[in-house]
Amino acid sequence: MNMIQSSKTGIGKVTLTVNDLDRVSGFYQEAVGLHLLRGDASTVELGVDGDTLLELRRDTAARRRSPREAGLFHTAFLLPSRADLGRWIKHAMKSKAPVVGASDHGVSEALYLSDPEGNGVEIYADRPVLSWQWKDGLVDMPSDPLDIDALVDASGGEEWNGFPEGATVGHVHLQVGAIPTAEAFYRDVLGFAVTSRYPGGTFYAADGYHHHLATNIWNSQGAGARTFPSTGLANVEIVSSRDFVEAVGARADHTRQERDTLTLVDPWGTEITVATATQKNIKE
Repeated sequence: MNMIQSSKTGIGKVTLTVNDLDRVSGFYQEAVGLHLLRGDASTVELGVDGDTLLELRRDTAARRRSPREAGLFHTAFLLPSRADLGRWIKHAMKSKAPVVGASDHGVSEALYLSDPEGNGVEIYADRPVLSWQWKDGLVDMPSDPLDIDALVDASGGEEWNGFPEGATVGHVHLQVGAIPTAEAFYRDVLGFAVTSRYPGGTFYAADGYHHHLATNIWNSQGAGARTFPSTGLANVEIVSSRDFVEAVGARADHTRQERDTLTLVDPWGTEITVATATQKNIKE
């Protein structure tokens, strides 16, 4: 297992509330490729190499989240190599996975899906760091057509066997009600640097990555605070150093603290947990 240094920051796991646990869990295992780590009638943990990347919690009484409210835009699962992404594409073609989009973002190559309850999913692989184009502290991330054939060729003829060791949640993209309010929280309180801006969207990262988090108003402009119980995003776990966690605690007005973790909520009620990276396998 690739244990990160405590100075590194990234996404630990994402937790979703779902109405139909069996159906949604099956989708993430069969279409996406996560491995079942453990589960019971109320909760399922999915991931790779023993690390939970996605936790699903059953709540049959929760209202179905509207696609126009704040919450999750997509969970982005990062594969270790371009060859892995090519193998996933071949699997998606054979299994007829419900792919809804594909883009070459310059820094990465990505495909997009939607799970059975409307939660967005991205499967991607990064391009080499030295090829990323930065100017004035911002990274260029276009949305160009994806060369599917080249990715399939890069697979080397090997078959997809589910998420490989080293796969992580690379980033989480959120829907919010207003960009200035989002930046005041994700930049100023959580302490992430702004790395890119689109019309109606801002991207944030630590440690020189292109983005660990993103916020947009493309479907949710003017959205108010979320009401619960609701399906959709329940929690995003951010993993970093003890100094990072303590700094967030010093800047935040309201937190809940337990040992080496603290939990706070963004202006729309989305819960964020910041944890000390003692034994977390996240991207270096």
